[in-house]
Amino acid sequence: MIDLWGLSATTLAIHGLGLLTSMVALLRTRTAQGAVAWIVSLNTIPWVAVPAWWLFGRSRFQGYVLARKGKDRKLDGVVAGAHEKVQGNRAEVPSTRGGVVGSERLARMPLLGGNEVKILVDGEETFADLFAGMEEARTTLLVQFYIVRDDAVGRRLQEIMLRKAAEGVSVRFLFDGAGSYRLPERWLDELRQGGVEVSGFHLTRGIRLRSQLNFRNHRKIVVVDGRVGWVGGLNVGEEYLGKDPDIGPWRDIHARITGPSALGLQLIFLEDWHWATGEVPDFDWTPHPAQGGDTPVLMVPSGPADGRETASLFLQHIIHSSTTRLWIASPYFVPDVGVMGALFLAHLRGVDVRILVPLRPDNVAVHLAAFSYFRPLLEAGIRIFRYREGFLHSKTFLMDDDVVGVGTLNLDNRSLRLNFEVTALVVDQGVATRMQKIYQEDFSRSRELLLEEVEGLSLPFRLGVRAATLLSPIL
Repeated sequence: MIDLWGLSATTLAIHGLGLLTSMVALLRTRTAQGAVAWIVSLNTIPWVAVPAWWLFGRSRFQGYVLARKGKDRKLDGVVAGAHEKVQGNRAEVPSTRGGVVGSERLARMPLLGGNEVKILVDGEETFADLFAGMEEARTTLLVQFYIVRDDAVGRRLQEIMLRKAAEGVSVRFLFDGAGSYRLPERWLDELRQGGVEVSGFHLTRGIRLRSQLNFRNHRKIVVVDGRVGWVGGLNVGEEYLGKDPDIGPWRDIHARITGPSALGLQLIFLEDWHWATGEVPDFDWTPHPAQGGDTPVLMVPSGPADGRETASLFLQHIIHSSTTRLWIASPYFVPDVGVMGALFLAHLRGVDVRILVPLRPDNVAVHLAAFSYFRPLLEAGIRIFRYREGFLHSKTFLMDDDVVGVGTLNLDNRSLRLNFEVTALVVDQGVATRMQKIYQEDFSRSRELLLEEVEGLSLPFRLGVRAATLLSPIL
């Protein structure tokens, strides 16, 4: 026999918990739309929404915030010392390049000169360059990826780390606990037994911190001896060589930075390593300008531990600063209101605005949600290209004739607010010319999306678009 009194009491308790949690959501949710969505769901379906909120609803990575706020004086001292050492390598840019000047303040890092930058296209070129560079490590080798597979590419990475550790190089490997959840413990134990220091970027640290499953460390960073760094869109696995039959050819962009700005990547790795382990490694912070290179580069880290929404503000600032051209490539296109408004204004100023996205998705919900943003952009006259020869995964932008961005930042809510990301901002006409050729090649391999195509979508597809758009805050 059903205990009606017990059932009523349980129901009342769950709804009471939903009401209390909705108050927390009202105070802590960053956007009004997100707050309304959470409050409605917490008070109508609390048995589902309450656990979802405490697992996925938080917008700040609280533990990382606490670690940044002077809890570790040694870390503060190392960061301050690193900034002091590179002051002599600061690069000056014209005040008209507002997108660069303002980005320095957002990044809390300086734009540094004396660099050589090489754009790496697709997996074969990137892995060949990366692995060859890792072999040159003499003192330190720092490796951080969102996804690492236990396949031929992953084992090659493992072999190099083990060999360098055996040679006496200080090797550290940091991986995201969610992105690399399939990575076998055996694979990690082999590294540890070979002298490599290994840590996952876990979702919690300490019993007092609640689970933070909605956050990811999406960065891909490799630094050799504080002199050379790699950053971009490629993770470690055979699919990034185009060997996954379900995905097909993989289009991606990475960058190698030789010079003082490699220390920017080293500093970002240091903060992530400190969160994961509590340690502050003793790295060398001496800048080493590249021979024959004088390209200014700024490393822009962003994530949920920032006091401001750095990623969104950074993209808006770049878009607002464009004067002639703004080409953006992203595999996922679910922008926020600020980014959409900046794109409209850039087009109204006469800027050549183009968006490059994949034709074939690897995430159906994100693919559908993007169409709700495509239509107003097309109505305004902004051009959208859908890459048709495989999966486009590059996260880049080209601003005017001399500013390039290469990194891990997607144009979706997850990258803009929930993920730890990094973008290398490069100010150089030669690099921009190289990127322009890459974009033109990608446009030639794409099909331009027309407004009449979007207007002619079937009713079931349009319903799917609207449903997916409701999920856009967590996509």
